[in-house]
Amino acid sequence: MSLRQQTADFLARPIVGRTLLAVIVFNAIILGLETSDTVMAQAGNLILTLDSICLAIFTVEIAAKLFAQGRNFFRSGWNLFDFIIVAVAFVPNGQGLSVLRAFRILRVLRVISVAPSLRRVVEGFITALPGMGSVFLLMGIIFYIGAVVTTKLFGAAFPEWFGTLGRSGYSLFQIMTLESWSMGIVRPVMEIYPYAWAFFLPFILVTTFAVVNLLVGLIVNSMQDAHHQEDIAATDAHRDEVLAKLEAIEARLDALK
Repeated sequence: MSLRQQTADFLARPIVGRTLLAVIVFNAIILGLETSDTVMAQAGNLILTLDSICLAIFTVEIAAKLFAQGRNFFRSGWNLFDFIIVAVAFVPNGQGLSVLRAFRILRVLRVISVAPSLRRVVEGFITALPGMGSVFLLMGIIFYIGAVVTTKLFGAAFPEWFGTLGRSGYSLFQIMTLESWSMGIVRPVMEIYPYAWAFFLPFILVTTFAVVNLLVGLIVNSMQDAHHQEDIAATDAHRDEVLAKLEAIEARLDALK
């Protein structure tokens, strides 16, 4: 077995994945402690050292994957994701680039690539994006119509909420999220326009209970499809393994004849 294959097998071990997950969580705690002036004043050097050790572990992991997979490393979206997140930590300070170093906390997102269950959730979400785009377009049309209507109807009396299309859109978004929609916006409007409920109630029913639930349904559907495909792949891999063992047994029996 070649050294490259041995490295690939080592990285595929469950204990390696669990260790990396522990390092990611530990590093997230360290990065959080760096925001405390009190903690940094007492143990700043230790925290920075531990952060450097975590970064070194991530760098060694990326280097090992590059060695084991070669050019195939860059064909995996998750590998590119890990590579970019780790590479951000090496951005030098100064010349306005030090702001990027604040994004070191993005290393926590590596939990997604290490934990299969989280990876499945993200893959399902990405699969749902095309369908979500259609839903967002529909919602945008509804919001545009609603913003035009509310600006014309209520803009004169309530310019702070409905004076422009932008303010109307923001107010409608607040109503859609059901954040202080009744006492904060709708009831004051109804004191001047008693029949305003005839617009706001259908708007809430369409956006909050119909369109938003449609988004949730798309995401759940995509996650179920991703989980189903993963089960099929695992079943096929197990079947191939069983067939390979049966062929090996058959070959041994033929050799004994």
